Amino acid sequence: MMKSLGVKPYLFPMPVLMIATYDENGKVDVMNMAWGGICAENMVSLNLDEDHKTSKNIKLNKAFTISVADKEHLKEADFFGIASGNKMDDKFERTGLEAEKSSNVNAPVITAFPLTLECKVALIENTIYGFHVVGEIVNVLADEKVLDEKGKIIPEKLNAFVFDQFSNGYYQIGEKIGSAWKSGAELMKK
Repeated sequence: MMKSLGVKPYLFPMPVLMIATYDENGKVDVMNMAWGGICAENMVSLNLDEDHKTSKNIKLNKAFTISVADKEHLKEADFFGIASGNKMDDKFERTGLEAEKSSNVNAPVITAFPLTLECKVALIENTIYGFHVVGEIVNVLADEKVLDEKGKIIPEKLNAFVFDQFSNGYYQIGEKIGSAWKSGAELMKK
């Protein structure tokens, strides 16, 4: 029997996205967020609070990068969600991570993370549900260690993890259990 839980933001899994921007002085800022994802083939959607330093930086530069955090950098990724760039001037430096400037947008690429989407702002709007940013993906960078011989990403090698909104936990993504557009194909024959 199903039990009503009311209105909750319960979807599982939620992504763990690292949003990286530059401030007005060219200083790197990184934010951990789960309220975003792919919204079209070449577009991402982010819902932020407008008072975040990241929001201010996105408005300023009209660019950002999104990285997939990996298990090896869980501590740093979580820290990016705990610490505020508005209150901590050395937030990025405390992690010991390094960044390089994207060659495609005015935003940093955090070199430790295995997968990064370079994005330019396509839309910024204030809505009833918050500060909404849509970014156009202009390039994707992947560490060679997560690629197969044909240059395709091997999901298991990303060592990505997801956020659980039920108990505020992180979970590593596990084994492949099926194939999209094949596992249910036999039901097409009925």
